[in-house]
Amino acid sequence: MVHYESGGARAPHCTVAGREDGEPYTLQPQQAANAATIEAVGSARELPERAVTIAIATAMQESSLRNIDYGDRDSLGLFQQRPSMGWGSEEEIMDPVYASGKFYDHLVLVPDYLDMPLTEAAQEVQRSAFPDEYAKHEPDAAALAAALTGRSAAALNCHPGTPPAAGDPEEITSRLSREFGEAVAPLGGPAEVVVPVAPGNERQGWELAHWAVAHSAELGIARIDHAGMTWEARRSSRGWQETGGADAGDARGTSAELRLTVALAE
Repeated sequence: MVHYESGGARAPHCTVAGREDGEPYTLQPQQAANAATIEAVGSARELPERAVTIAIATAMQESSLRNIDYGDRDSLGLFQQRPSMGWGSEEEIMDPVYASGKFYDHLVLVPDYLDMPLTEAAQEVQRSAFPDEYAKHEPDAAALAAALTGRSAAALNCHPGTPPAAGDPEEITSRLSREFGEAVAPLGGPAEVVVPVAPGNERQGWELAHWAVAHSAELGIARIDHAGMTWEARRSSRGWQETGGADAGDARGTSAELRLTVALAE
């Protein structure tokens, strides 16, 4: 007997809630991870959510949020920055942390950029031949920024498609420290990373939790616990779920910490 099933497992993808039209925004894990890095660099500089929205929308237009090693003339990376125009070396520009920092360096020099239409602020930095193209990405970029800054709780979910590869707690702590700077102080264990969160600062907690979801596939993060809720790679179709327990004290991740469980080699 042969049994046929329609459909099958969906390709790896991430979804973001919070668009004004109520429809989720769907993107690939690689794109979500790059957007999370862009946000983290902005957060380390204590820039407002609007700056993050502008940066993400710009990268959407320039590279579709992919760290590509090609472009017009010598343009490279997330923001298609050009070594010949003084943006940095090829190696530097291909580093998403560096590239994001250089974009913000130029953005904050634009007078009143927070009050300008997004496409005008982006164009002041990029000097694109197509200055009006940034505007079409604003709804998706705004939803991503709201989730990645932590303003929208439990708004980002990623489906890795397959169980995550084995992770390394030291790599996770190193990445967190490099992208967020002194704002976080992760503590790595043999199979877990704990990130203290200031009591009552749920926005920072969800900022870090969403960063971890976005990077879960590449960093081997199997489970995330925060504020009485849990995300698991093997059950990602369920999204964020209440951890359970009689009260918040029973949850593995309290409001004052974020716990990342690392996938171990089988």
